[in-house]
Amino acid sequence: MKAIVIENYGDTHQLVLQDMPKPEVKAGHALLKIKAIGVNFIDIYMRRGEPFISIPLPFIPGVEAAGVVEAIGEGVTEVVPGDRVAYFGVLGSYAEYNSVKASQLIPLPENMSFEMGAAFPLQGMTAEYLMNDCYPIKLTDTILVHAAAGGVGLICVQWLKKLGAKIIGTVSTEEKAKIVYEAGADHVIIYTKQDFVEEVNRLTEGKGVDYIIDGVGKETFTKDLAAIKTRGTICLFGMSSGEAEPFSPNSLQNKSITLCGGNLMNYVNSREELLRRANNLLQGIAENWLKIKIDHIFPMEKAELAQKLLEERKAIGKIVLKIGE
Repeated sequence: MKAIVIENYGDTHQLVLQDMPKPEVKAGHALLKIKAIGVNFIDIYMRRGEPFISIPLPFIPGVEAAGVVEAIGEGVTEVVPGDRVAYFGVLGSYAEYNSVKASQLIPLPENMSFEMGAAFPLQGMTAEYLMNDCYPIKLTDTILVHAAAGGVGLICVQWLKKLGAKIIGTVSTEEKAKIVYEAGADHVIIYTKQDFVEEVNRLTEGKGVDYIIDGVGKETFTKDLAAIKTRGTICLFGMSSGEAEPFSPNSLQNKSITLCGGNLMNYVNSREELLRRANNLLQGIAENWLKIKIDHIFPMEKAELAQKLLEERKAIGKIVLKIGE
């Protein structure tokens, strides 16, 4: 099979198309013929060899994809050959085939494209737990969403709009601001031109926001502590700009701040939980209040370009790699 292989950590030039052995079908697993691949920041961290997530070399990157079950191993009851499915959290997705535990597969609606199937699981279910588990969102809340034009951010903005909260988003450009307004944000701060703490204080009359959703990390977290209101909640679920700077936990006492960390893998501890969260998303998509924006679709051979766009924050929404027609 064809696959993108990383033999050395480094820049996007390390993403090399090679011939690799097709995975064998193992007990409890399904062999997937992959049709579309979701591109995520975790792919970039792995490629760089970041110490918090480095993978032994060589390896096939990617943790999210959609495709068709080609064969099943002994003991599999969740799927049958021919099923259209998606998954996340399994390494080796930048390839024509991957072997995945059947319990981790998400059935796709017949009318959903493979590209959409590869676009919603990781970022969509991340947004799902940020909406439903980390903080009890109320109609009276004002919520700050960092990187609001990104994959998770845009989903959160639409979800918050449906819940009736007041939404403040941060973005880097005017173009992204327009997209976030269209998604339902009440205010958008262009952080390359404005200080988001000053703007939050202006928009909230100095009170701060009730909840901050932060997948950026290093560039934003310290200022989050100034932008959050007394007894507010910050959820740090990503680090697209790098790891957040260390701080004294006792500083949280000054405003009685609640700080939580988010990792999607901790919110899908069973197949029942996985399918419940996935179905919450699929229902929103079917009802048309939730739109998953796919910014670019490239052939798998263009993985270098896809990661470069994401790494340079030039994407609005999701980037997907496609295999075949």
